Amino acid sequence: MTESLVPAISAFLERYLSPELIVFVVSLMPILELRGGLIVAKLLGVPMLTAIPIAVIANALPVPFIIFFIERILGFLKEHGPIKKFARWIEDKGRRAGAKLQDKHSKSLWIGLFAFVAIPLPGTGAWTGSLAAALLGLPPKKSMVPIFCGILGACVIMTIIAYVIPGAFGF
Repeated sequence: MTESLVPAISAFLERYLSPELIVFVVSLMPILELRGGLIVAKLLGVPMLTAIPIAVIANALPVPFIIFFIERILGFLKEHGPIKKFARWIEDKGRRAGAKLQDKHSKSLWIGLFAFVAIPLPGTGAWTGSLAAALLGLPPKKSMVPIFCGILGACVIMTIIAYVIPGAFGF
């Protein structure tokens, strides 16, 4: 899915934005995040040392907002709107799962959060990791450390995939 989204979004944005700004916008988006941003950067010819900080900053930008405000958003949705039951169910399920995880794996929970954000697979990343941390009831400030470290880990993996390996083969 990401493979087809990246070129389509890139081609659309190329008409209106500079390559660096496209990298920023793509890295800011859920699903694509830094993974898509670094692929777009390579496709648009943005130098690696320029693309990395842009992608990392853009991917990290929404993390505090998600962690600190998802509780308020869910609280509002539980009281108003057409998805009251769904919002309650999401929060209850997250809290129950969080309590179980903290009881069984309290020390390795932070490593798991780091790995969840760092491993570039569909459905993982900073957006989902932040949402999971908030729904699991993990302390917001403590959650940000493994999430930001996970973003850096994903950056290393994606830099190797997008720049180092193709460069080794002359692309």
